[in-house]
Amino acid sequence: MSEKYNVYLISDSTGETLDRIFLSLKSQFANFNYDKKEFVFVRTEQQIDKIIKESASLSNSIILYTIVETKLAKYLATKSTEQNIPCFGVLGNLILTFSKLLNQKASHTPSAQHVMDEDYYKRIEAIQFTMSHDDGKKTEDIDKSDIVLLGVSRTGKTPTSIYLSNRGYKTMNIPLIHKQEIPNGLKKKELSACIVGLFADPERLSDIRRNRVAIMNEKNLPSYTDLESIRQELDESKELFKKYNWPTIDITRKSIEETAASVLKIYDIKKNK
Repeated sequence: MSEKYNVYLISDSTGETLDRIFLSLKSQFANFNYDKKEFVFVRTEQQIDKIIKESASLSNSIILYTIVETKLAKYLATKSTEQNIPCFGVLGNLILTFSKLLNQKASHTPSAQHVMDEDYYKRIEAIQFTMSHDDGKKTEDIDKSDIVLLGVSRTGKTPTSIYLSNRGYKTMNIPLIHKQEIPNGLKKKELSACIVGLFADPERLSDIRRNRVAIMNEKNLPSYTDLESIRQELDESKELFKKYNWPTIDITRKSIEETAASVLKIYDIKKNK
């Protein structure tokens, strides 16, 4: 049994950046046993004193932080050193290096990335668009989309769409249903929207659908989970993608984040043609 560590994530903002960095960090260590505590909107020495007191009372404590205000960051580093607690500033050195490179002072403003600027409102608009165009709704708006995702049921269309909308892309997703025609808007030769087809391994898709049916407590959907029916659905979807020359992504072993990254790569290629 490996030692357990007490990891403290301290942020002067929402903690989203730090959480993602820690997620990437811990994924590199197979036997990293830990308890995690997150502290957000930490902007006073009193808050830091309280966290240091708690972390010092436990063994194997580690502190990771994103605090952009220089004085407060130094205070945290000093107090951690006094208690022999390993402490790592995630953004400090990077901000300093960029400041030298750009030959300008950093603002050191907490939550600066969350300012309600043009990009912020673009993301909000994209989220609203995506939610109202989920699962084949309002297909007459295809030309207003940045991205259109196609695929049979349970190929990750909705969560990928939501993720992309949070990146600022108006994303529509349309389910492909056996013997049902696709919207006419998709058949246009010149479309500004980037259309991407999603598919998965039949066995994997069957497992996902069975779990879905069990959760929904549905009993009258035999073809929905039948492996041969799923193979037929997928074959038809691939034929459709090929017919219209739409790029495709196999999502079988991809996370939503990886699928979205692949979609954006296709999107960039299309836009830069």
